[in-house]
Amino acid sequence: MRKLSPTFIYFFGALGGLLFGYDTGVISGALLFIEKESWQVSSWAWMEGWITAAVLIGAVIGAVVIGPMSDHFGRKRLLLLSAVIFFIGALGSGLSNSAEFLIISRIILGMAVGSASALVPTYLSELSPAKIRGGVSTMFQLMIMAGILLAYISNYLLKGVSGNWHWMLGLATVPAALLFIGGLFLPESPRFLVRHDNEQGAREVLAMINDDSDSIEAEISDIQLMAKEEKQGGLQELFGKMSRPVLIMAIGLAVFQQVMGCNTVLYFAPSIFVAVGFGASAALLAHIGIGIFNVIVTYIAMKVMDKVNRRWMLNFGAWGMGISLVLMSVGMILAENAHIGFGKYLAVIALTVYIAFFSATWGPVMWVMIGESFPLKIRGLGNSFGAAVNWAANWVVSLTFLPLLSFFGTGKIFLLYAACCFLSIWFTSKKVIETRGKTLEQIEAELVHRVNHSH
Repeated sequence: MRKLSPTFIYFFGALGGLLFGYDTGVISGALLFIEKESWQVSSWAWMEGWITAAVLIGAVIGAVVIGPMSDHFGRKRLLLLSAVIFFIGALGSGLSNSAEFLIISRIILGMAVGSASALVPTYLSELSPAKIRGGVSTMFQLMIMAGILLAYISNYLLKGVSGNWHWMLGLATVPAALLFIGGLFLPESPRFLVRHDNEQGAREVLAMINDDSDSIEAEISDIQLMAKEEKQGGLQELFGKMSRPVLIMAIGLAVFQQVMGCNTVLYFAPSIFVAVGFGASAALLAHIGIGIFNVIVTYIAMKVMDKVNRRWMLNFGAWGMGISLVLMSVGMILAENAHIGFGKYLAVIALTVYIAFFSATWGPVMWVMIGESFPLKIRGLGNSFGAAVNWAANWVVSLTFLPLLSFFGTGKIFLLYAACCFLSIWFTSKKVIETRGKTLEQIEAELVHRVNHSH
């Protein structure tokens, strides 16, 4: 087996996140130009909703179908498959000449996004030592933010080019091809190799990321012990007594990450900038500014992830996001009154602070914790279930945003998301298991102990 540097392994292992970010972020700018196409559609607003939601529909399918397959066929093969699906979906989106063809291509793209969200956290958590696992797993979120930033930059740079939206959507084929080529060299997960009786292969992979032969042998024996005790798991094990605490935690984290309003705030950002008085072009530039800020904050989170308890980070983020949303609501309500000019600026500052708190805490921590908490025999299935719940919650929040906006009004809707932030603090305190600094096998052993002593 060719020896690879840990940096190479972690970079290409996390690269699916870049495509995830680019493909979900690019559509906001591309829609401005797709709208000008002379396609025969009965209602453009309805079609716009479908083009945007198509990725979310595909993501649920990809997370449910492709993730569990990794328990049988290996993490590496499925990562390569998701790169191929990314390429097909991006090429189809770029070459689309009708709304229907674009929607189908975006559903295919979504399947790759969903599979990446289930596979990448699993793969990274299984390939990193306990003391740096949080930081390595956060690379996935860092890649998502870098992908979103790339999407914003390409939207801005390509806005004056002929066939602009085709280029915006089609450019995702480049990182998809990169992911496939890099993926060919990636090693298989050592946990998967041990489960499939290839201990020597697992030893060689662990030697790439760990120089200490004693700790490699200790890790191999821990994995063997867990693998021997358990046979391949299915839905019965996922919903069984042993996995229940992690399942409840995964569902709660996946749902709360969305009902805190992260996507609607990002979606609403350009409108707030326009409301403050920026022109459309300046709003796109401001969007790039937020994208850069996002990447920086996520990078800082990556550096502190293994120094601070995960639960503390979640609660700290929830307080920060909740207070920011309350201030943003106040700013927007004041801004409706023409005599109070500072309201608009308060709204923009609060929005930026909200995004910083999300990017530093709930954005990465949710994926890290779901990636490391499920027992080995159902890890692929469990992570897929968590990812599918997250995408389904994303779809529901996206679908209900405009009706809730018209019901509550521009400022007040964000108070609803603030309430969800404060509610999450109760959930984290009661239902979330601390995982920082523990090996995956220690986390699993604690889960077994907890279940055995609960009655």
